[in-house]
Amino acid sequence: MSKREALIEKYIEQVEGKLGLSVDVDLLRKVTIGCGPTIYRRDSSTVAASDPKEVATVKQNFLIKKLGLIDNKRTDEGLQKILDMYGAKCRTKYRAVVYYLLTKEFGRESVYDK
Repeated sequence: MSKREALIEKYIEQVEGKLGLSVDVDLLRKVTIGCGPTIYRRDSSTVAASDPKEVATVKQNFLIKKLGLIDNKRTDEGLQKILDMYGAKCRTKYRAVVYYLLTKEFGRESVYDK
């Protein structure tokens, strides 16, 4: 099993086991691939949800640039909802899982159909 596949298995286990959600494995795989090499580096593979600068980066670089959302109250609320939900159940918040959950939250799965 490749490193990436091992990480995807870990992400699936976290979403299903700790969060109790069903997983669209194909979408999670595409989101993980879209994260590129960041998933392999300790610091960049996670999201520091308590750091306002990190949250602003996720909003700007993922929600606005990647998913094509606009900077408004709904975007802020959706981001905070996911961070609160994920953070309440998991100390380590993997970037690929955060991005996957945000993609589902905002119904932007079609971004990964390309």
